[in-house]
Amino acid sequence: MKILITGGAGFIGSALVRHVIGHTGDSVVNLDKLTYAGNLESLASVAGHARYAFEQVDICDRAELDRVFAQHQPDAVMHLAAESHVDRSIDGPAAFIETNIVGTYTLLEAARQYWQGLDAARKNAFRFHHISTDEVYGDLEGPEDLFTETTSYAPSSPYSASKAGSDHLVRAWRRTYGLPTLVTNCSNNYGPYHFPEKLIPLVILNALEGKPLPVYGQGNQVRDWLYVEDHARALYQVITQGQVGETYNIGGHNEKQNIQVVHAICELLDELHPQSRPLSTGGHPASHKALITFVTDRPGHDLRYAIDAAKIQRELGWTPQETFESGLRKTVQWYLSNLDWCRHVQDGSYQRERLGAAK
Repeated sequence: MKILITGGAGFIGSALVRHVIGHTGDSVVNLDKLTYAGNLESLASVAGHARYAFEQVDICDRAELDRVFAQHQPDAVMHLAAESHVDRSIDGPAAFIETNIVGTYTLLEAARQYWQGLDAARKNAFRFHHISTDEVYGDLEGPEDLFTETTSYAPSSPYSASKAGSDHLVRAWRRTYGLPTLVTNCSNNYGPYHFPEKLIPLVILNALEGKPLPVYGQGNQVRDWLYVEDHARALYQVITQGQVGETYNIGGHNEKQNIQVVHAICELLDELHPQSRPLSTGGHPASHKALITFVTDRPGHDLRYAIDAAKIQRELGWTPQETFESGLRKTVQWYLSNLDWCRHVQDGSYQRERLGAAK
């Protein structure tokens, strides 16, 4: 199978590309605009592989999408290209509407035209898999409540509203045009190659540099944490085994308050990198927890997300392999071992590769 993966240079997308190339016999066409969040250094391990191809294309560019479909003739689309940072969506929502809604519409139309021109066997086998977020559901009220595939949508931020809009478009293209689509909604991902503006890598890197560890409010927001390589396995099972028209929620079974996550990172760094521990007022090394700083909460901040992932386990046999403890340890160890990758992101030099790809 040849899979067209949009957003394959992003955090989740690159994990998916690495999984497909490393653990299957399938081919990948990675289509990515290479915005600030797209990093080709995250794909260094597969860049020269015979089953991997890269196309620097904006999903809003219909002519280029048509060229890619005609040239590469994919058997499936896995659509991850999106603006995805809530804080950025609050500061500048226009890019989120453009990429997440207009871009998804443009991709759907290009895929539909391509699909309609396939022979009967390939047309029947074709799949369009849209990868979304649990944030489209808003937040949960009760401590025992869980998001299911039938939970009503109630997005809170421009980001989640734009993702909700793209989910609706994908389902409408199946209902109206028959395009064989699937949708997945995932919980918070973490792991290697995560862009440093996100909570876990931000805390790790700030702690190593002795900088404050900012925590919104009192840090009591609850998230379900999913190790990104577990997510990549789930996505591949959906595209190969999932039923057309179905939605699958993907979660890590790891509900944690943000402050618990920050404490766990600090404890791992105290163990694995004690030389970066700050000095206490008495002149002795303190825990990295001493760097925690509570900051004003962001507008409309959802309090609790939690995924019921029973359906994908029951129907497709997927369960996460990592606990939060094992996944977080792997994550911290990866960042400690890959500080060059981090520095290239922090100083912007990773974007030179982006500019080189554009030539």
